[in-house]
Parts: sequence; C-alpha cells; structure tokens
Amino acid sequence: MYKTGSLLKPYGFYIGNFKAPVTQLDVSIRATKFLTITPSYMHYSVPASGLNTLSPQPSRFTRSYEEHQFRIDGEFTFSIRKFEISDRNMYVRRFRPAPADDVNRYRNRLKVAYPLTVKDRVWKPFASYEPYYEWRNGGWNRDRVWGGVTVPLKEGRVWFQPSYMWESSQRARDVKYLLFGLIIKTK
Repeated sequence: MYKTGSLLKPYGFYIGNFKAPVTQLDVSIRATKFLTITPSYMHYSVPASGLNTLSPQPSRFTRSYEEHQFRIDGEFTFSIRKFEISDRNMYVRRFRPAPADDVNRYRNRLKVAYPLTVKDRVWKPFASYEPYYEWRNGGWNRDRVWGGVTVPLKEGRVWFQPSYMWESSQRARDVKYLLFGLIIKTK
C-alpha cells in the first residue's frame, strides 16, 4: 500500500564562483505514488566580489545582490530497472531588487540517477538537463546541464552533494558552477 505525506527539507548550498550562500526550504507533498508537489522558498545573496561573475554588463553601484524566490513544482518520478527517472515542472516567481523587474519563469528538468553501493552505503550519481522559459526575456532563453553524486553521511537523514553545473543563457554569459550541497531531511 502506498502512503501519502509531506516532508520538510531545508537546504544550504554554496556557489563558489559567486561566493554566494544559498538557503532553500521545501515542503514536499507526496500526492500519489509517482507525483510530488513541492512549494518552496529560496534566498541567495551575492557579495560585491561575485558581481562581475554574475553579470556580463556593469550594473548600478551596489555592494551585493539579493534575490528571493517563491517556487512551486510538480515532479513525476518512476524507475526503469535501477535507473531513477524524474520529470519536474516548476513555476518560479523571482523577487529582484529595484530597479530590476520581478520575473516569472518556467523550468522543466529531466533527471536520471543510478544507485551504487559503496561500502554498505548507497551513493547516487545523477545527470540532468533543464531548459528555462521566461515570459519577459525572450521565451526559451537558458539551458542547464548538471551532474554530480549524492553521498549519504547519516543514513536516511543527511547527504553531501558535490556537483558541477553548466548553464548557457541567451542574455548573459555562460556560467560554470562548482556546488557543494548539504541536504538534511526532517520528518
């Protein structure tokens, strides 16, 4: 028998190229065996030392850049043999500092993971592709490729996720991220 429920997930990431800490809080609601709906909030702050990497063009005089985001997504997840496949459709509302306008964005991520047992622990290498659509910024304007591995630190509760992400954008320069994530699950 399948059980529905919800799960609170706080995240903390550090984006090295921007020298930017990122915090995110998700509430994952398992609606059916294959569908999870997740409202979430994300915040990041890029210090002055990361601003040249963030934008290809000089912007107004500022000491940092802060952004708040409200997100909601529906993710369809299933397995074929040991491959774990997910298709996530996400709406993002980006609240940006003035004079920039707030932005509505659609994202669609296809992700594949494959569990491997390493010393009695399950590591999950993964790869994903994600295009972006922005109504005010030219439609389909960004692509993201992401790969990494999720490594358990405390079984079922805490994971470490080193990963590499490449992002191409029509309106800005290509960006390469080296990410180090810490994922903590609470019940």
